[in-house]
Amino acid sequence: MKLMSAMDSMFLIGETREHPMHVGGLQVFTPPDGAGPEFILETYEAMLACGDIQPTFRKHPAKTLGGFTNMAWEFDDEIDIEYHVRRSALPTPGRVRELLELTSRLHGTLLDRHRPLWEAHVIESPRDGRYAVYTKVHHALVDGVSALKLMQRSLSTDPGETEIRVPWALPSRPRQREEAPPKARSRLSRAKGSFGAFAPSTLSSLRAGLREQQLTLPYRSPRTMLNVPIGGARRCAAQSWSLERIGTVKGAVGATVNDVVLAMCAGALRSYLIDLNALPDTPLIAMVPVNVRTENDPGGGNAVSTVLCNLATHLDDPAKRLEAIHTSMQENKKVLAQMPRAQAMALGMLVLALPVVSGLPGFRTASPPPYNITISNVPGPREPLYCNGARLDGNYPLSIALDGQALNITVASSANSLDFGLVGCRRSVPHLQRLLGHLEAALKDLEQAVAV
Repeated sequence: MKLMSAMDSMFLIGETREHPMHVGGLQVFTPPDGAGPEFILETYEAMLACGDIQPTFRKHPAKTLGGFTNMAWEFDDEIDIEYHVRRSALPTPGRVRELLELTSRLHGTLLDRHRPLWEAHVIESPRDGRYAVYTKVHHALVDGVSALKLMQRSLSTDPGETEIRVPWALPSRPRQREEAPPKARSRLSRAKGSFGAFAPSTLSSLRAGLREQQLTLPYRSPRTMLNVPIGGARRCAAQSWSLERIGTVKGAVGATVNDVVLAMCAGALRSYLIDLNALPDTPLIAMVPVNVRTENDPGGGNAVSTVLCNLATHLDDPAKRLEAIHTSMQENKKVLAQMPRAQAMALGMLVLALPVVSGLPGFRTASPPPYNITISNVPGPREPLYCNGARLDGNYPLSIALDGQALNITVASSANSLDFGLVGCRRSVPHLQRLLGHLEAALKDLEQAVAV
């Protein structure tokens, strides 16, 4: 057995039937020219043959000290690969709509804690010969950055390469020697270091940020229709936008790609809530995860902090909204950059845990939500990728909706596009797919506002 980190344990403790805590990804592929009718079956069988499963994908929660769970990992020697890797087909007509309906059902079901916490589904379409791979992994095993890196390493930039690699059979990249922890360092000292992240210096950094009015605080958000108790069923939506379009807006105003993504989401949320007569007078606040991994980090586990961003949804002018978002992100990241990595992760863990606290009896109605929505942007590959010659057309990240946080938007860059994945509570977020149209309209408004 191996002790869990505090953050990995938190993702397991916070999981219920209404709140599955896995992250997912939907990859859409076009087979190469000349591929026969057996191409997808052969690809699936080759994936099953990748049986050298790495430790991250062999572990599940162990029972310790007579029955306590969520404290340590147990590693399985034998893996039922056909349970974890499954093959499905869409019903006729096999459109994107049917794909997203199936993905929504798969994304709303819990992973079996008696087995390693991951699944992969190869999904065939009768419409155009394309296929998809939906993969879900518990957030206690990997964060979004780790998951995307594993996906990227499993694919090839060479369309002629026929070797099939899969994320669960990829070895971790070794750390460079100077970053390797001393062998003599004990589990106790590592745990002490984790709790040391809550040292007074962290509070000093936060107080300094407050004095300079640089830090957006939780529990200053308006209560909206998105901040309600949720059920376990999910609805997913996905669409891609040209990175060139977003980059042109970015260059015109000196912002970042992430600023423009947040401005697109802010504009879309504003229009969506106006349509439902539910836009609050004060601006929505987004929780934005921030990767704190070092360049040579091999991945696995969680290494993330967070900032809170003012989405300026009370502003009608798209250019002013983008400017406000850019300022909010700059100031909050400045505070985060003053903290050592361990303290930044500790702060992130506290912010991520706030929805759990907000769901306690009597607390939900007594205070505003800690924030209104999670919006995450994960950098991905910069060139086209292939699997056995099949071109990756879309790589849509699908994350977690929480009690009081009924909608999640996650974005991943993929070659020349940004792929948006939306996950919402099926009961609490009506007409989720309409947000895709609002995202397109928000980007057009930004293009017009900055005269590009």
